Amino acid sequence: MPSFDIVSEVNQVEVRNAVDQCNKEVSTRFDFKGSDARVEIIEKDKILAVYADDEFKLGQVRDVLTGKLAKRGVDIRCLQLGKIEKVSGNKVKQDLTVRVGVEQELGKKIVKLIKDSKLKVQASIQGDAVRVAGAKKDALQDIIALIRKSIADFPLQFKNFRD
Repeated sequence: MPSFDIVSEVNQVEVRNAVDQCNKEVSTRFDFKGSDARVEIIEKDKILAVYADDEFKLGQVRDVLTGKLAKRGVDIRCLQLGKIEKVSGNKVKQDLTVRVGVEQELGKKIVKLIKDSKLKVQASIQGDAVRVAGAKKDALQDIIALIRKSIADFPLQFKNFRD
């Protein structure tokens, strides 16, 4: 029975490279001269911590980071912006969470969308992925088209297609 998985993955190597490029550009730019603007990676939590002197410079660093991520092929929709926090003195920090995997709530939404489509396929949540199986490849391709059209605020990939 043909099947495929709906997943959300991010290439961590490309994220690290983009952060390194961002830090390099920020350290050489004239408007950041003498400031403590930087991006750090917190590996275990998959968080990018952005530091700057004020909120304006924080936005500038974030723009540089998203530009570098986009150039390296990382979908920036996987970033979830955290609150802007005051650190010491007038310095600010913002955490950007890199969302990996299909969250439970989104998985339920995808399964409901598939069931409401009335196509002859079965969808099941398996950990941080959604497996879709059906008798015909055409029905699976219709499901892929439906999900691409319906869910635009979260990066999804369709992997592990089996015949």
